[in-house]
Amino acid sequence: MSERREDFGLSGRTNWTLARYVFAATLVRSADGGAVVAVVLLAQSSGKPGWMSGMLGAAIIAPHLLGPFIARRLDTADDGRRIIAVSALAHGLLLGTAGLLLPVAWTVVPAVLLVLSGVFGPMLTGGVSSRLPSIAGPSQKSQRRAQSWDVASYGVSGTLGPAVVAWISAATGPLGAMLILAASTLIGAGAVLALPKQAPAAESGAVTSSARVLMTIWRSRPLRCTLGLTVVVAFSVAALPIYAVAVAPALGGAALAGTLVAGYGGGGLAGSALLMVWPLKGDADRLTSLLAGVVAVALGVVISVSNPVLTMIAFTVVGVANSLFFAATLAARSEYAPLESRGQVFIWIGALKIAAGSAGTAVAGALAGAAVWLPIAAAAVLSAASSLWCVMEHRQAGAG
Repeated sequence: MSERREDFGLSGRTNWTLARYVFAATLVRSADGGAVVAVVLLAQSSGKPGWMSGMLGAAIIAPHLLGPFIARRLDTADDGRRIIAVSALAHGLLLGTAGLLLPVAWTVVPAVLLVLSGVFGPMLTGGVSSRLPSIAGPSQKSQRRAQSWDVASYGVSGTLGPAVVAWISAATGPLGAMLILAASTLIGAGAVLALPKQAPAAESGAVTSSARVLMTIWRSRPLRCTLGLTVVVAFSVAALPIYAVAVAPALGGAALAGTLVAGYGGGGLAGSALLMVWPLKGDADRLTSLLAGVVAVALGVVISVSNPVLTMIAFTVVGVANSLFFAATLAARSEYAPLESRGQVFIWIGALKIAAGSAGTAVAGALAGAAVWLPIAAAAVLSAASSLWCVMEHRQAGAG
């Protein structure tokens, strides 16, 4: 009986810590997810031309690629919480200042601030996720269950951030929304500091540079496939909003586009809820490869239906599949990344994922002019081919 009580107590403490993690992660990620929408809306309300609004939005996304080059400090710091908290503070202060200056200053000034803010973005996504393995507990089951909560955090913040921006912008204006996002990162920074301290994985001399970590990822077959499939799937699902806008008029009205995208987001949340009840089991490398194929099949279903209800269901299924795939990639990052550079691996893959999503949206917009179904068809083929390639590599490695 005493053993059961002790186990229950440990589980209770772990669950409480995990809840605090989800709270902190959702706060900082909501700001990162909603910032682009807030910047574009504020630029438009300030009288900036459309192309300039788009450039300002890109100014906060593109620098995510620079994030990995400041990530080494996360693996060498005595207290990684402080690095993430400082990044959240910097992100929020720079974002809020850019918002205040955008209507009154030369555009180049807030643009520079947004670029600097974007550099810290990967610390709020992959950097925060790199703290999870030490919180979740040693067993694979506890790790996988915790990763499902992390997927939920990404899903909620990716939906909540833009939604909060839309609601507040309608009530008080885009500047108010931008300042609320900035404030959420400041609160989130405090919540990060309330998480348990995690000792550095290795001495600073044992932690390689970010460029070398990228080479480590490339030389490790499981990590290489995880990175490649993450990039391909992010590139592929980024075509869904473009397809939704293009196909909505034929299905019953332009307003249906928002409903379809919301269905995709709802599917992501449903997938994370499913994972909380039934965490993924088995080899993370194999799961990542197979679930990328499931995403490809789901994308194929999207263009095969022409009924509004069925299309909505298909979008939701893609969301579920992508949520499961994302959980598998988190497991692969945790289980195959070298301990001394785990933070950098998380941030590299997260940063390249964001860049791939931006590229996917741009390419889908260009292809949609030829045929509305072409971006999704190309995405499905690309995801399927990548999945098949990694499945074959996995089998060859097992045979060898």
